[in-house]
Amino acid sequence: MISADDLIALVRNYNPKTNEALIRSAFEYGGEMHEGQFRHSGEPYFSHPVAVAAILTEQQLDDGTIITALLHDTIEDTKASYASVSELFGEEVAKLVDGVTKLTNLQLNSSETKQAENFRKLFMAMSKDMRVILVKLADRLHNMRTIKSMRPEKQVQKARETMDIFAPLAGRMGMQWMREELEDLAFRVLNPEGRSSIMRRFVSLQRETGDVIERITGDMRMELEKADIDAEIFGRAKKPYSIWRKMQEKDQSFSRLSDIYGFRIVTHSEEDSYRTLGAIHQRWSAVPGRFKDYISQPKTNGYRSIHTTVSGRDGKRVEVQIRTRQMHDVAETGVAAHWSYKDGVRSQNPFAVDPAKWISQLTEQFDGEDDHEDFLEAVKLEMYSDQVFCFTPKGEVVKLPRGATPIDFAYAIHTRIGNACVGSKIDGMRVPLWTRVKNGQSVEIITAEGQSPQTTWLEIATTGKAKTAIRRSLREADRESFIKLGRELARSAFAHVGQKSTEKALETAAVVLRLKDPDEVLARLGSAELTGRQVVQAIYPELIPQKGAPVDASRAVIGLKAGQSFERATCCQPLPDERIVGISMRGRGVVVHTIDCEHLIKLEDRADDWLDLRWHDGSHAAVYTATLRMTIGNGAGVLGRVCSLIGETGANISDLQFMDRKPDYFLLLIDVDLRDVQHLHTLMGALNAQDEVAAIERYRNIDLPDANSAPSG
Repeated sequence: MISADDLIALVRNYNPKTNEALIRSAFEYGGEMHEGQFRHSGEPYFSHPVAVAAILTEQQLDDGTIITALLHDTIEDTKASYASVSELFGEEVAKLVDGVTKLTNLQLNSSETKQAENFRKLFMAMSKDMRVILVKLADRLHNMRTIKSMRPEKQVQKARETMDIFAPLAGRMGMQWMREELEDLAFRVLNPEGRSSIMRRFVSLQRETGDVIERITGDMRMELEKADIDAEIFGRAKKPYSIWRKMQEKDQSFSRLSDIYGFRIVTHSEEDSYRTLGAIHQRWSAVPGRFKDYISQPKTNGYRSIHTTVSGRDGKRVEVQIRTRQMHDVAETGVAAHWSYKDGVRSQNPFAVDPAKWISQLTEQFDGEDDHEDFLEAVKLEMYSDQVFCFTPKGEVVKLPRGATPIDFAYAIHTRIGNACVGSKIDGMRVPLWTRVKNGQSVEIITAEGQSPQTTWLEIATTGKAKTAIRRSLREADRESFIKLGRELARSAFAHVGQKSTEKALETAAVVLRLKDPDEVLARLGSAELTGRQVVQAIYPELIPQKGAPVDASRAVIGLKAGQSFERATCCQPLPDERIVGISMRGRGVVVHTIDCEHLIKLEDRADDWLDLRWHDGSHAAVYTATLRMTIGNGAGVLGRVCSLIGETGANISDLQFMDRKPDYFLLLIDVDLRDVQHLHTLMGALNAQDEVAAIERYRNIDLPDANSAPSG
């Protein structure tokens, strides 16, 4: 349990004007009231309210909410009363504590009729002061994090209630991170075998493919730097429950499920957000039907962001969210952003919604529902309202994102229908193609032979599927002339840097740019979708100064305990920006491995020796050795040119071994000193573009004994 000083420090980080004395008084009062009470785990009961308060500091909430968290169980479970809490901490806090107490007493997992009535009470409590539900959600989150100490039947009851009510409620309020964690914690209880299966398959996938997240993050960072866009990029694998749900919805096995990675790009302005979307779609192909613009069409809880799904490395689908810092702050806390503080003052975020208006709009929709079951259905539909459902003239349902148009509807049916579209009818009446479709409408698409997509459709369409099909049709109309022009532009661009525009160079550019083949590179170059500089940079990127403060190599890893030293495992040779774990070894300190290192399998049963580590942000010196295995042609000057190119990319050769010599080729192992994993990818891309280089790969010696040393314990 953290101390009062630690909790106050957490609040002071975002609110220097906090009433420290009042928070300390609440901490001491809560500890006194809960004295002698213990949780199922055997811990002092007061550790729970303190943990709830700490969770709420992550959302930078006001003093009243933090104090309510510390006292939220006092009126119900101790000798404290409404009057005593009001006298000591004010009427506002007393009302909040009383509201949380009443919510706690609601049996939300009961029969349908009673559940509907309790939902009414829940919304009534929220309408008085929504901070009540914020405390209750944090209370449920901590209970789910510590649920293992409960009886099995109680765990199932709480997990089901969490999955059905609290998780979707958190999502409806815009607190998506909390929704995901609540769902995953409930999933761990309700289907432990399913979750374990997902985790095992995911670890296996990482071993087969390496750290996809770090590689794609590096690719995105490179594209944004080319477009001169300054932004933060975060990548992660989706939660096990999210993956499981997609498997169930799509009726696919894990091996066929591709969009299991998500990336978030936080920009400085709305303009940069749309420029970022352009850079991402220019580099990677958008997945049809997976684009949503919540910046121009924000959700009612204030959420704004651009969502798209693209085909990333090796055809893997990745979801990308793009938004500004202010939009990100609201996305992290949702409706709670109204109470958040920054630098001691109430945050004036223009995207934060007024909770009173939001809950008023929500409850008004349900007040007309006299029937309990209808009311409950209305609540649940509203919680999951992200899409619109339209009908074809034959009554078939078409699911579209909110804000979609008849153009999106046409392409959702079939690309051929979309390409031939000349008009539309909604509920029997002719409407313009830019009309926004609504739930329950019947949409009819009018087609004509010989029609083809128009450039203006790109501004009308909202789905990735429609935009991609329109662009493809427009591009193919002039493809041959674009390829011819692109070939001349490529020749000129490569000659400008002293290189040749060979077929192999264009093939390498196609791989790096995630395009189908060299002709696609030339076609996009000729149509001005790519520049000659971008094509050349894909293979021979200019040396761009690293951002951030220089990192001391002896302190490059974060997560070590005081006094611990580290060394890189020689088996996998981890590089900065790769995902890593540490293994405590007797006499050696901590040995750092990449997350996909095969040696880690031997230590799966020694969980106490594992450390969660990450590389320090900033600019690393080129002192981290990685081994490359290369096959090069045996010709005059070939090795010299290869070594020169390595030096030109800012890497240093520290060792070189000839593994095999033949009349027509050499097989080499070359140790190169690098800055980070992106430096490695840049170097390998430049080498692979050379005609004399037949093959190149990163070499990892799994026979080295790094993981066989004795653990620390």
